[in-house]
Amino acid sequence: MKRFTKSDDVRSKYVSIIIPVYNEEKNVPLLHERIQQVMEKQQFSYEIIYVDDGSEDATFVQLKRIVMLDEHVQIVRFRRNFGQTAAIAAGVANSSGEILIFMDGDLQNDPVDIPRLLAKLDEGYDVVSGWRKNRQDARFSRKLPSMLANKLISSLTGIHLHDYGCTLKAYRYEVFKHIRLYGEMHRFIPAYAALAGASITEIEVTHHARQFGKSKYGISRTGRVLLDLITLKFLGSFGTKPLYAFGMLGLSSLLLSMAIPGYALSRRIFPPRIRPQHASLLPTRLEVLSERRHTSSSVQIHP
Repeated sequence: MKRFTKSDDVRSKYVSIIIPVYNEEKNVPLLHERIQQVMEKQQFSYEIIYVDDGSEDATFVQLKRIVMLDEHVQIVRFRRNFGQTAAIAAGVANSSGEILIFMDGDLQNDPVDIPRLLAKLDEGYDVVSGWRKNRQDARFSRKLPSMLANKLISSLTGIHLHDYGCTLKAYRYEVFKHIRLYGEMHRFIPAYAALAGASITEIEVTHHARQFGKSKYGISRTGRVLLDLITLKFLGSFGTKPLYAFGMLGLSSLLLSMAIPGYALSRRIFPPRIRPQHASLLPTRLEVLSERRHTSSSVQIHP
């Protein structure tokens, strides 16, 4: 059963577009131009939040130029690179929109899909996830590992999406505000939202090949993702009843610790009955036979 209550956190904008960027100096101006072309046609209030994740190139310089020209823009800057999850969390913390939209800053996500995400939310969903059906990335180094990861995540979480790794997603803030992000958890946000009872769907979105720069994420993050997936599975199964996970192990250990000294004490109180052992006749018979053979062999017949 859903309960609709007025949030204590009053949001002054309708949409907050949150974009983590890291060394995207050539992409940022073009991306902002495309976002402006889409958003100026909309009839609602919005803001664009760029989170500079410790860029080492001129990304921040480009962002400062943009914020001087567009009143809808604000910047959050990290002193060093903390990763995409931390950047998204910082963007959300500084947002004021009822709807949160995340997208990459490398021009691979297309701003034209933003109105489509919002239209799908208007159908009553809490989360709309993008699906890069025609993904423009390397097949073996990016697409194949992503496909396997999506199948694994869907299987373990029970939330079946084609593309957990697509950053382009839309969330209602009232659902997102209870989610705490850490590690590489940003790709599991739909699963976390589902644990809170959110309704989730996905739509196909446009995906472009990267024009400038190179991807900041590689196979090296696989280990961290697997650990975060284990965390997600644990929280999903035992988040509201952690004693079930640790209690059974503790109870088993307690019973075993009681059983071992109990057995030792019972041996003290009730020592085992010692039965008299009867010597076997077999060795005696063997000795007799041995003596007979020795005697017969020692007899010599002289001519």
